[in-house]
Amino acid sequence: MKVLFIGDIVGSTGRKALKETLPHLKSKYSPHVIIANGENAAGGRGITAAIAKEFFELGIHGLTMGNHTWDNKEIFEFIDDEPRMIRPANFPPGTPGRGYTVIKANGKELAIVNLMGRTFLPAIDDPFRAADEIIGKLAKKHKCILVDFHAEATSEKIAMGWHLDGRASLVVGTHTHVQSNDDIILPQGTAYLTDAGMVGSREGVLGMEREAVLRKFTTQLPVRFQVCEGKWHFHALVVDVDDSTGRAKKIQKIRLLEDEWIME
Repeated sequence: MKVLFIGDIVGSTGRKALKETLPHLKSKYSPHVIIANGENAAGGRGITAAIAKEFFELGIHGLTMGNHTWDNKEIFEFIDDEPRMIRPANFPPGTPGRGYTVIKANGKELAIVNLMGRTFLPAIDDPFRAADEIIGKLAKKHKCILVDFHAEATSEKIAMGWHLDGRASLVVGTHTHVQSNDDIILPQGTAYLTDAGMVGSREGVLGMEREAVLRKFTTQLPVRFQVCEGKWHFHALVVDVDDSTGRAKKIQKIRLLEDEWIME
């Protein structure tokens, strides 16, 4: 199985980048399953039903979320009815939506799990305990499991990678919007990357207008952040997984820049 995972899609600039690049990525890599993090897709905060529909129509099979899951209140109208979208599984019991699901596409099955870290983020249940419980259930029926760990601290992400080595096919971090350079296949066969990066403006700060972010840092006054509309960059990764064992065989980072990329 070949899995394409796309980093946090940020606002209209990120959606524009996705439309321009995804057809070429599908042609080049022929992924069986495409997963993306969509928690910043609507104006940098949250997601709407229309945007989720747009992503699915472009060919994304599953969406993960994070700490901005609830920022767009429209999500409460459709999250329970959309099995292809998951939010962090370690939100407290009774939270709308689901924390994991199974994606079926192109004759393949991939279980996907969303977790959120606790370091430098709002209080939430233990992601390590949640991972143990959920993957313990999924592993009874599914060999191939992807975990999107939406977390701030690199140490917490790396710890999760080791914690799930041999139990997940891929553990990939999201949230920091900067693609890390530590892609590796761990000893027990889990592909790992601390952060997938983002899809959005490279002329802003993490996809947001840099003037507002600079004003916040230099004055410490309240500032309203807006999505930057400058030239985009696109970050993702492709992982080859052995269907019979769930072990990763290859991990490859993708980085594309608007007006500078050529897809061979």
